[in-house]
Parts: sequence; C-alpha cells; structure tokens
Amino acid sequence: METIKKYLNENQNSKAVEKVFSRVKELLTSEETIEYIAVQKKPIITLSPGSIALTNRRIIFCRPKNFGFSMNFQDYLWKEVADCHIKEGIMGATFTIRLTNRGLNRIDYIPKAQARKLYRYGQEREEEMSEYRRQRELENTRAAAGGGIVVNNTTDQNTKTSNKDSQENPLESLKKLKDLLENNLINQEEFDLKKSEILTKI
Repeated sequence: METIKKYLNENQNSKAVEKVFSRVKELLTSEETIEYIAVQKKPIITLSPGSIALTNRRIIFCRPKNFGFSMNFQDYLWKEVADCHIKEGIMGATFTIRLTNRGLNRIDYIPKAQARKLYRYGQEREEEMSEYRRQRELENTRAAAGGGIVVNNTTDQNTKTSNKDSQENPLESLKKLKDLLENNLINQEEFDLKKSEILTKI
C-alpha cells in the first residue's frame, strides 16, 4: 500500500491502482518511472475498470479483458502524442489523445479531478515534445540546405558527404540557404560562410 500511496491523491480506487501499478511496472524500461495513474469510475459497478498510466516516457492505456483476468495495453511515446483533451460531463470526463499520425485514443468516465491531472501532465509533455519536434525539423531543414550536417571522422562518410555536395545543384542550395536566413533559422554569419562554400562550386 505504501508503494501506491503517492498515486492516490484524487480518490482513486486503491485496489484498481495497485493492480495497474503491478502490471505496468513489469513493462517499464530502464530509468522509466510511473508518474500518475487515473482510474475509470463508471456509473455501474465494475470489478476491473479501465485506467491510464503516465510515465516519464509514455502514456499507457490499460483496458481489462476476460472479466479482469488479463489486460490490454496500448502505449504511446510522448513524442508520438500531438495533443490531449478532456471533455467533462455529469458522470466524469473523457480523456482523449491525438497522435502525430492523426490517430486517436480515449477513455471515458475518468473522475474530473483525475482527468485534469492527466491533462496538466500531458500539456507539460506536449510543450517538451513540441520543442523536440521543432529542433528536429530545424536540423532536417539545415541538412537539406547542405549545412549543419554532423559527420563522424571516417573516410567513407566524408566521401559520401562530398559526393552528395557535388551532386546537389549549387543554385538550389543557395535558394534553400536564403530561405533559412529569411526564416531566422540561421544567422547572417552562417549564411555568408555557407554561401562562400557554395559559390566555389559554381
């Protein structure tokens, strides 16, 4: 009971939380920790309610099957979650996540206080992942313009990079480079340096 005490802040069903905790704990990877568990509270009595477990790395939907003797898990890394929503009703709230691939998943009858906690935690992760995706997009854009490519010091990889640079149209590279500057993705100094490199190839 001591182990799950920290998850019982919003009047969760302690037996349900204990059951989910023990099952989810077996799924955790190295340095992954359970941050929160929310449990369904349906208007009809159910021995095995559905639940949502949040970890520092992913969100896990837990749905009982075979009358509660087994459980179906659906998990999503936070970087796969585009956003999350709650819709409150009289009997609780529906918690929904929308994925970056436009998929959806939801669980209803989550007590409102628990749903709000899920939402707050989800928003924090969403901000972090939005920044992560922005950085990745920036790296990809820079790479497409022929700049910001990190290459290991091996002859093979240097040769591949040189071949790629020589095959790329210099005028096309200049256009991409100008776009980066105009969108404040690189500064004037970076622009001038890369421009000089490209002009030597014309």
